[in-house]
Amino acid sequence: MRTRKLGKDGPEISVIGYGAWEAGGMAWGPNPPDEETLDAMRAAFDAGVTWVDTAEVYGGGRSEELVAEAVAGRDIVVFTKVAPKPGGSGFDGAGVRAGAEASLRRLRRDVIDLYQLHWPDRGVPVEETWEAMAALVDDGLVRWIGVSNFSSELLDRCERIRHVDSLQPHFSLLHQDGMDDLFAHCQEAGTGVLAYGPLAFGLLTGAFDETTRFTDDDWRGGGHGMGNYETMFAPVPFRRNLAVVEALRPIADAKGVTVAQLALAWVIAQRGVTAAIAGSRSAAHTRENAGAGDVELAAKDLQAVEDAVAGR
Repeated sequence: MRTRKLGKDGPEISVIGYGAWEAGGMAWGPNPPDEETLDAMRAAFDAGVTWVDTAEVYGGGRSEELVAEAVAGRDIVVFTKVAPKPGGSGFDGAGVRAGAEASLRRLRRDVIDLYQLHWPDRGVPVEETWEAMAALVDDGLVRWIGVSNFSSELLDRCERIRHVDSLQPHFSLLHQDGMDDLFAHCQEAGTGVLAYGPLAFGLLTGAFDETTRFTDDDWRGGGHGMGNYETMFAPVPFRRNLAVVEALRPIADAKGVTVAQLALAWVIAQRGVTAAIAGSRSAAHTRENAGAGDVELAAKDLQAVEDAVAGR
């Protein structure tokens, strides 16, 4: 597994990380037994993944508790996130500190390696929030601080107070709009990029076809108000995205990899991207995802992938 430094000041991490969004329950259908989720995480770590990303809102904190179990006795870097109210602890100074302290308890750690703002809160000045994040570093509760789903303008406002170690954007072969400029901005600032959703929430695993039906408790079926449903899983984009996957299969076969590994390798080959966050409840799938960390794509491979996405 290749590794890269997260931004100019952050830790050295594997190019594939484990995303614990599903751990504890996040509208992906019936939850598997906790031991199955723990096995999936441990399989990722055994395969060379050196970090895990979670959040206080994942499963109402249950994800962090499961992460604590999975990383016990291992040298794994742990990233988590605080969210705005009402779902999270809040972005005012007191909320940020309370969120960090609660996450530390659930994670059973003395310090959070990377603490991130989960998404922007227009109700609280980002300067107030970022000053509170910086204070956590000064007080030794957190090593590095980052953001998720932030624009260049918000990044700059944070940077004036303290360096932004990382940005977590939604990015995949099926979700690229506007990312080139944002990634260039991060490169110039020395901010690492951790891409979430690199497998398009399962679309780029190659496991779906036109007969696939999602259960009522799975947001991909359209019943949970998730914005990504309309662009990825509603009937018309779903058929279009399935066609992209079929166009990717011969490229993956020629490289001797799976479609999922090809999609992950493409993400981590993009300029400015440090690593990709890939989660699964399946130990076999987490091992497969980790294998993408050893896949290198030549210029002709990258062009073939991009042509397939463009329908050329």
